[in-house]
Amino acid sequence: MATHYPRCRLHFERVEGHWIGAVGINTIVSVLLLVAGLSVFFYVTYPDIPTGIWVFWFAASFGVVPILFYPNSKTLWTAIDILMRPIEERDFEATRNDDSHKATSGESSENF
Repeated sequence: MATHYPRCRLHFERVEGHWIGAVGINTIVSVLLLVAGLSVFFYVTYPDIPTGIWVFWFAASFGVVPILFYPNSKTLWTAIDILMRPIEERDFEATRNDDSHKATSGESSENF
């Protein structure tokens, strides 16, 4: 995943530990989807709730959803963070990782 937004160059991780919020949102959304899916499944099949393979399908979806949703949760958490802590000029500055990547790829830091 990219370290910054491609158009405005705002870094995803504005402060140390920024990813914890994204993981939290990802977990909340994943658990809510699992509970909603299981609730609908139990409601539809109430008298004779089947078990067995269905348990594995829900467990597999609970494992896949967080992986697929993580980029969106990171973006959503950045938006929430911007609402709580407005953007500053330092949020656009290049980090050492960006500079070392440019040096190895032959890009100059003047284009940044």
